[in-house]
Amino acid sequence: MQPLTEEQLRDVLVNATRDERERLEPPHDFPILEWDHLDFLAWRDPTTKSRGYVVAEIDGEPTGIVLRAANGAAARSAMCNICHTMQPGNQVTMFTARRTGDAGDRGDSVGTYVCADLTCHENVRIAGPLAPSEIRASVDRRIDGTRHRLESFVERVASAA
Repeated sequence: MQPLTEEQLRDVLVNATRDERERLEPPHDFPILEWDHLDFLAWRDPTTKSRGYVVAEIDGEPTGIVLRAANGAAARSAMCNICHTMQPGNQVTMFTARRTGDAGDRGDSVGTYVCADLTCHENVRIAGPLAPSEIRASVDRRIDGTRHRLESFVERVASAA
């Protein structure tokens, strides 16, 4: 992923309001991120736990979205729709993102279940299964699939429908 400054990070958020851009808190390790090793950037806002951010490269350009976390958790266990990792129910959260353009102005949003701490990037790099019944593909295939699914989610939010 190409390196971004904090100002650029704010500018790439396609579904953010001006206030959301101003309130953005970058991840605590932002100054030391190893951009060459990131498939995408995702983090929970350290000051507002119900807010999260995702930045992916879509057609070579960084595109970010603001996420809202739902209250509550799944009952027992759940699978993240981005990294396809089985997790205890309290470690998977429904995140929604307001769509861009007229659709977002009408209140349309897109949602999916994601690892509650938005650490899908790290989770797919764990070689061993996390659950007894989980079948794992190769790590490289998991990384590619995770990146593809996240980029598709960002594109659905960013497409003005």
